[in-house]
Amino acid sequence: MTVCTHDLARSGPLAGLRVVEFVGIGPAPFCGMLLADLGAQVLRLDRTEPSSLGIPRPPQFDLLQRGKRSMRIDLKGGAGRALARSIVARADALIEGFRPQTMERLGLGPDVCLADNPKLIYGRMTGFGQEGPLAHAAGHDLNYLALTGALHAIGREGSPPTPPLNLVADYGGGGLMLAFGMMSAVLHARATGQGQVVDAAMVDGVGALMTPLHGLTAAGLETGPRGTNLLDSGAPFYDVYRCADGEYVSLAPIEAKFQQVFIEKLAEAGVNTLDLPAFDDKANWPRLRGSLAAIFEKRTRAQWCEMLEGSDSCFAPVLSPTEASRHPHNAARRNFIEIAGVVQPAPAPRFSATAADVPEPPGQGGGEEWAAAWGVLRGELTACGYELKT
Repeated sequence: MTVCTHDLARSGPLAGLRVVEFVGIGPAPFCGMLLADLGAQVLRLDRTEPSSLGIPRPPQFDLLQRGKRSMRIDLKGGAGRALARSIVARADALIEGFRPQTMERLGLGPDVCLADNPKLIYGRMTGFGQEGPLAHAAGHDLNYLALTGALHAIGREGSPPTPPLNLVADYGGGGLMLAFGMMSAVLHARATGQGQVVDAAMVDGVGALMTPLHGLTAAGLETGPRGTNLLDSGAPFYDVYRCADGEYVSLAPIEAKFQQVFIEKLAEAGVNTLDLPAFDDKANWPRLRGSLAAIFEKRTRAQWCEMLEGSDSCFAPVLSPTEASRHPHNAARRNFIEIAGVVQPAPAPRFSATAADVPEPPGQGGGEEWAAAWGVLRGELTACGYELKT
């Protein structure tokens, strides 16, 4: 196969960091995307055979692969494994999201790779961790939420737990936690020369995210059933309401001073607020919810935005993803960007001194050129079918 030369120069706080990502789904490639967004050279090693990984889609819409380069390697063959090992030996970090012992069976486990490259950060992403009774069991985001207690707390009163989007375990407790762990280990490696394994399990990460809730529970402040507490839709002033046009708005004035602003804004617009029950008495919550629902149903979402948005009433419209990309605040901050015709969230967070480039679209290929620039021998690449331009 003939390849094109790609520029290695990248900007961002992680510029110069070399990361090898073994192809996977969900949290592992999300971790790679986060690092690539901030300037790291993320080289993804794909399978040579057709894969059923993830939801099938054209490459340009697999946004977790933006900013990366890729190359196909047959890890079942000796030459492919040797090439992968050679690439890893020249990297700063590795990301893999397979079941425990898979990389070991391929001859690419931590012992082998760290022997080749003592400074390597070996990032491992799993659902249940590298050991334990469930370590080898299959699972997905919902299962990890269930095991940590998070799912039990999500839902309305009297209803079963509500499966949320796979943001909490896959991406928050998974990919983001792995990225944080790997960058912590990179700092240690640069200071000491010592690499290490980062074992990022989604059950561990979600458990860490649940720390504040455990504190509230221990203090006796989060004791009611699901959907009856302050932040789980139990409080009528922390909930969503339907408007006259069928759209929804969110209301969250938890503190008394913000509740007062909300009431004042309603009064300014001619809403009778004298009969509103007191917010701070839980016994009033059912009646307060009914009053607020009746108030919000009288105007459209746009009218409520004109009245409340931007004030200290802790209000925001409930937007679709498409609407979110067009909202004036998101537009002003350039929170969404268009890459190769696809509108998508911009990299985050932002840096004052080391701003990152706009990511390249996914599906770029060209990983063999990066591997060569890292110092992988031409013979190792040509043994796997790659033809490099001189």
